[in-house]
Amino acid sequence: MMNRRLLLSTGAAALVAGTGLFMSRKDGSPLLVGMANAQEGEAREITEMVLGDPDAPVEVIEYASYTCPHCATFHANQLKELKENYIDTGKIRFVYREVYFDRFGLWASMVARCDGSTDRFFAVTDQIYANQSDWTASGDPAVMVEEFKKYAKIAGMEAADLDACMEDAAYAQGLVEWYETNAEADGISSTPSFIIDGESYSNMSYEDFAAVLDEKLEG
Repeated sequence: MMNRRLLLSTGAAALVAGTGLFMSRKDGSPLLVGMANAQEGEAREITEMVLGDPDAPVEVIEYASYTCPHCATFHANQLKELKENYIDTGKIRFVYREVYFDRFGLWASMVARCDGSTDRFFAVTDQIYANQSDWTASGDPAVMVEEFKKYAKIAGMEAADLDACMEDAAYAQGLVEWYETNAEADGISSTPSFIIDGESYSNMSYEDFAAVLDEKLEG
């Protein structure tokens, strides 16, 4: 399980040379997004990314970070079984919420959410997690962003739209504020974390997850 305080970066020198956009969190502390030619603009709508029947009897909310190895493992294993046995069968409504421990996770989210499509969001998310060890290994912010864009293009997004998303300061600020509001309300400090019908749970095996869900469904 990954447990880190929110720290997107305070050093412009660590980012792509000549870039760096400072914004502020709700508490006034600096947040460095680091995208080239970022422009202020009207914030894009931020929507919940949901799998399954919206009227399913049980709701599961996952809080995860794209840079969290345990989250990548969950998506490669437990989530696949949960999707087959609980999501696709209409038993649970699965909500995915991003956690931003670092600027790379924020950038990945900006790309995955770019066109607002749920299907494309989860397609890009799957690729980001599946290739996590590859893009994190580069250590180069520019390479990482290009990898995220590559996954999005494979999912059907347009290059011009992706560039516009990555240059949208209001969009980035809105995502961070959205994350902070949700995390504070649900007491999230580590990933992956889960809220199942209002109750908090840490990461667990598929068998333990299924036991919790079955108990909720029977109740």
